[in-house]
Amino acid sequence: MNDAHAHRHRHHHGQIDPEVLRSRVGIRAVALSLVVLGITALLQLVIFWLSGSIALLADLIHNFGDALTAIPLTVAFLIRSRPAERWAGRAIVAVIFVSAVIAGVEAIQRLITPHHPTHLFALGCAGAIGVLGNEIAAQLRLRGGRATASAALIADGKHARVDGIASFGVIVSAVAVAFGIQIADPLIGLVITAVLLKIAWDSWRIIRADATTHSHA
Repeated sequence: MNDAHAHRHRHHHGQIDPEVLRSRVGIRAVALSLVVLGITALLQLVIFWLSGSIALLADLIHNFGDALTAIPLTVAFLIRSRPAERWAGRAIVAVIFVSAVIAGVEAIQRLITPHHPTHLFALGCAGAIGVLGNEIAAQLRLRGGRATASAALIADGKHARVDGIASFGVIVSAVAVAFGIQIADPLIGLVITAVLLKIAWDSWRIIRADATTHSHA
């Protein structure tokens, strides 16, 4: 009798609340992607100081903003609240949109007042760092989002993946300027702005669809 009771006792304490496990998986995915994007943005910041590239600035602004989206997502997973996750998703969309606006304003200003980027090899490296960092962050967030069925984390992962395309634009800018096409830098900054706006719209649709689904559940 005592052995059976002890077995039941061990079995009870061996169980993990699914919401606790879900919270741990979500926080781990967010934390690891935050580290990756933080390192990516810091490396790009150093190269921006050297090059003065507006295309890199647009990518840099967004990568810093992307890293900051970890804050509302972490809070949502800590309190284990799906409505809070949806609010975190809305915050992510807002950060992406603001990043796009800032990048667009800077690109237009650079078109009006030209300033040619320098240290082009370093600039190309900054783009490659952005491509790699965003893809790693995307993998971490998408894997965590699927494991936790979190629309906010999946949306964040998808937009991190597309961010790699924006970072590739920095490489294109470095090559174009090296061939004497100076206007390519602010123009690519505007293209990155357009990409960010598309990401914001797509992410908003994912969050809105998730909210509608759960409201009818």
